[in-house]
Amino acid sequence: MNPQAAIHSTQVDGIPTLFAYAPGPMRAGLVFRVGVADETLARAGVTHLVEHLALHRQGLADYHFNGETKAAFTHFYMEGVEHEVVAYLQGVCASLCDLPMERLETEKEILRTEEARRGSAQLPLWRYGAQGYGLVSYPEWGVRGLRPEDVTHWAQTWFTQGNAVLWIAGERMPAGLSLKLPAGGRRPMPAVTSALPEAPAYFSEGKGGVLLDAVVADTAAARLYAGLLERELSRSLRQEGGYSYTAAADFTSRRDGMALVTAFADALPDKQDAVLGGFVDVLAGLQAGRIGQADLDAVRGRLDSALAAPDAAAKRLPGSAEDLLAGRPVRSPDDVRAELRAVTADQVHAVAREAATTALMQVPAGHSADWAGYTEAPTESVYAVTGRRFRQDGGQGRSLVVGADGVSTTAQEPDGTEHAATVPYRSCAVMLCWPDGGRRLIGTDGLIVEVEPGLYDIDAHTLATIDAAVPSQALVWLPPRQQPPRKPAPSAAPAAGRPALKRRTVLQTIGMLLLGILAVVFGLPALAVTVFESGDKDLGTGGWLVLSGFLWGITGLLAWPAIRIARTTRRG
Repeated sequence: MNPQAAIHSTQVDGIPTLFAYAPGPMRAGLVFRVGVADETLARAGVTHLVEHLALHRQGLADYHFNGETKAAFTHFYMEGVEHEVVAYLQGVCASLCDLPMERLETEKEILRTEEARRGSAQLPLWRYGAQGYGLVSYPEWGVRGLRPEDVTHWAQTWFTQGNAVLWIAGERMPAGLSLKLPAGGRRPMPAVTSALPEAPAYFSEGKGGVLLDAVVADTAAARLYAGLLERELSRSLRQEGGYSYTAAADFTSRRDGMALVTAFADALPDKQDAVLGGFVDVLAGLQAGRIGQADLDAVRGRLDSALAAPDAAAKRLPGSAEDLLAGRPVRSPDDVRAELRAVTADQVHAVAREAATTALMQVPAGHSADWAGYTEAPTESVYAVTGRRFRQDGGQGRSLVVGADGVSTTAQEPDGTEHAATVPYRSCAVMLCWPDGGRRLIGTDGLIVEVEPGLYDIDAHTLATIDAAVPSQALVWLPPRQQPPRKPAPSAAPAAGRPALKRRTVLQTIGMLLLGILAVVFGLPALAVTVFESGDKDLGTGGWLVLSGFLWGITGLLAWPAIRIARTTRRG
């Protein structure tokens, strides 16, 4: 083993430190075992806010530095000459011990601006729900209400000496480096939750293509599987089919013994069926064991070349720091190369079968994957709470149900089938609150119940009951909305069960008038016969009844069409 290609372990002020030799500018990073998955949805963004505050005092420096908040880790890293590295790392630690709270509101606004430009992946939400690793799919709703004491407590709890690892890539360890952090122990990895009762599963959303992820054991065989999947997708969907421009796959270690294999293929609207079908075929081929040795060797060779590069050990330092924080052994590039060389096609085939049992696929809107053996991910609850029911006018059978244990929205189909979304109070990840009385409850499973006074006639007492039932730590107050949902005005839509009136034509108007006149012509004699001739002895009772019935019948036949025209049309 080349000593310059190894990762060496040491300590700086009690903080575990990883060092790898690398010529040129020094690179360094300070990694903490805290991320979005450690937060709650109601306080989402607090780790990101601490990261921003810790970097503020760095100002405008000539060297490159930045920070990154991930699902389970937070990184501070920089590149520069030795004394700059020392100043940066010591400055970050000093700020973490004494955050610049005078910048709190300004940094909140910066985070809001950053969030508006940032997209969010939907797969974590569907896989994990509105908690843990699923929080990366949600906005940072908690930032707005964070107080200085909240942020300080979070920093002192998570950004501690025992919960950090330092890594440095350079020609030598920097002199004079001293890092002072609050005392604290190592934190365990976030709990892994699930919002999928069955797998493989799919959901229909968006129109950009097909996206899939699968949870597999974190092994060298899994890394090769991800490379083979990308190779096969590119060959089938781009080179041969011409359906996609981008067809790619990626491998991401979750650092808890498991990893995520992600794959994507884009598609134009008229190519979505072909891309979805081709995507499924590629997965099925690997699951069936159709793994060419030449393809496997090509992927293995590419990974091996990267690990054999002179800077391979330095590039592995951030990931190795995460491994150390997660309680996993630190492996050198040579160790990983040896594992890759030992992988067989059968082992990759086993990973493909494993991936098939945990796969979650996002298909374009309007498509499904049930034909390929995927189960639709749940979009509704298996039950609705019992309680007071509020019906939505014009809502096609939609109702809000407020119970003692939670809230539900229900929708009834014409055949009587009822669909429900339920958020129990005990499982409410967040309740967004607006001054107009609107409430949005999101359960830990990701399902949503909207409580809108503008759509349902909810009284103030019922609204107060909901507010009191939801745990206070799950409440997030938001600023006023410009246009809260409202019931449609009576003139804006036809009444329920009643067709809209059509404009009356000229012929219909003339016909209605003529029929009306004729009805009057026959109606008056009918009235006269009924009133005055009923006692005429010469006519007799039978004759009077026949004549009266005849005249009234003609009147009705003439009047009914006129009345129908008047009721089903409106004046032009």
